[in-house]
Amino acid sequence: MIATTGVDESSLRYHGWRVVLACFLMAFFMFGFGLYGQGVYLAELQRAHGWPGTLVSAASTFSFLLTSVLVIFTDDLLGRIGLRALILCGLSALGASTVLLALMQTPWQLYLAYALMSVGWTGMGTVVIATVLNAWFERRRGLALSLAFNGATCGGIVLVPLLLSLTGSIGFRSAMLAATMAMVVLVLPVVVIFIGWPAQTSPASGERSSAATAAPTHSRKTLLANAAFWTMVLPIAIALLAQMGFIIHQVTFLEPLIGRASAGLAVTLMAAMAVVGRLSLGLFVDRLDPRLACAASMTSQAAALFVLLQSTSPTVLLICCAVYGFSIGNMITFPPLIIQREIGAAAFAAAMGLGTSISGIVSAFGPGIIGLVRSFTGNYTTAFALCVALDLVAAGIVLWRPGRRAKLAAS
Repeated sequence: MIATTGVDESSLRYHGWRVVLACFLMAFFMFGFGLYGQGVYLAELQRAHGWPGTLVSAASTFSFLLTSVLVIFTDDLLGRIGLRALILCGLSALGASTVLLALMQTPWQLYLAYALMSVGWTGMGTVVIATVLNAWFERRRGLALSLAFNGATCGGIVLVPLLLSLTGSIGFRSAMLAATMAMVVLVLPVVVIFIGWPAQTSPASGERSSAATAAPTHSRKTLLANAAFWTMVLPIAIALLAQMGFIIHQVTFLEPLIGRASAGLAVTLMAAMAVVGRLSLGLFVDRLDPRLACAASMTSQAAALFVLLQSTSPTVLLICCAVYGFSIGNMITFPPLIIQREIGAAAFAAAMGLGTSISGIVSAFGPGIIGLVRSFTGNYTTAFALCVALDLVAAGIVLWRPGRRAKLAAS
């Protein structure tokens, strides 16, 4: 392990921090284009081509579900083509996707673009980022993950307003092409120069090992039979389902209560607090029990939603959104920390890929479930109360410890 090599992870000269920079930029553009930017595509493609919103929305759902399937095989791809090649394939696919979004003329091109975006997620998404940082860091792993994943939130805060501004001045097509060029110019050099495994590291899992000892392989069937894996994946999936449901319906809920401008401010405040939350957690999480910290984050979100349902005060509602946002980003930081401690480095990439797939599929239904409950009841009270209950159930499950560190046996 890194801890035994005498490497000073706190030193800025440590190469791992350059890897963090590369991962930050990967997350910035992947989440900016692949998640937050989809609202921009929905509006602009409808305006440019007259396509119905259901067509574009269905393409988004298709992309998220395809991504959830592809990430399962991340560990296989890392072993076969290597880390840098996988990331460069992801960068190429994402770039092709955004260029196609700018130039497309027919609906089938939309689905092709979103399929390419799913390939981008496989090469530049959370599984690859977590796996490479897991290999580079031991004592400062939590801080490294928090800093890198802050690129995801910054992608929403910076890239989406930039796309909207450029679209207004030079048009959607030119805006997308310019942003794509900026991505290639910024990401390609740091990936080529900085990204790689530490010395004596298994290419598939990121596990430190001697040159003479090959890291064992682990099947997904073995992972699915591991109790520690399920007590991590299931609560994260449940919490993300509730989180996605609230985020998508947040403006619709708040606008009648505090107006459109204040509802927009609530979204901005929530996103900003997500950055603060990640940075704050990163400073201390390496000294905390990740399961306890995860349960506390889920409970804080439940408390924020509970208070939000009891009040109509604009100030209280904004505070609740800020408190809720403080824990949003950390839901993707906890899984790699728990996996490393309880399942082990040898199965890290496989566990991250499978866990991310399960969480992605489950959470994709969050907006739909909350929308259905709201339609049946006529208001958001029952729908958001469901989110409160889901968060509390998730917090209880994640505290269940099925045993000591469960290093997987070779399958």
